[in-house]
Amino acid sequence: MSRARVVPSNIPDRPDLLAGEDLPRPPQQERSLARRNRVEDAALELFAEHGYSGTSVEDIARAAGIPIGGVYLHFRTKRQLLLSLMNDLVITLSRIGLQPATSGAEPRTLIRQLLARGFDRELRYVGAYRAWREAVLTDKELAGLQKQIQAWTTARVAAVFARLQTLGSARRGVDIDTLALLMDSIFWDLLARASRRDAKIEQALRATTDLVYHALFADDVPE
Repeated sequence: MSRARVVPSNIPDRPDLLAGEDLPRPPQQERSLARRNRVEDAALELFAEHGYSGTSVEDIARAAGIPIGGVYLHFRTKRQLLLSLMNDLVITLSRIGLQPATSGAEPRTLIRQLLARGFDRELRYVGAYRAWREAVLTDKELAGLQKQIQAWTTARVAAVFARLQTLGSARRGVDIDTLALLMDSIFWDLLARASRRDAKIEQALRATTDLVYHALFADDVPE
């Protein structure tokens, strides 16, 4: 009998959150690029602490140490700044490989490595995601983009799970799509709660690893 599932190939294209956005020209000079980076860093920190509605462009400019007009040189609105930050997060996620290494590593270890690798890259954007979760509640266009992000990330999680199921001791008949939907929600929730890789987050990652492992694999039990 063959394994339970063929690795899916129908992952949607990565959502482009800036499609159709009238962005100012990207900075060309090193000084301008550094100023834009300061704006982004300030926004990420303030969004994490105060949320989207609790952060103004004036707050961001003050935290970045530049005049408010300096913010508008790079982003026309606070909303556009948030879109840009979330688009950077999506691009970062797209660069995480879907193929777990299979060079003799134990499945639980592979799962833990995949989770840690993705989470480490996402941590920079905690503030953006917290602000995004707030903004989509009142912005229908952003809510539509959020559905695209969810469909894309869930499909990527399903692809990873399907690959893991080709390893020995994988359970047969697992509903990969439903499991991926549930676990994707957990992953995003972990990101929204995180501020850094502290003891609580490490504990949550271990627990999530156990959840995924026991859903996909059966421990060897003597008959």
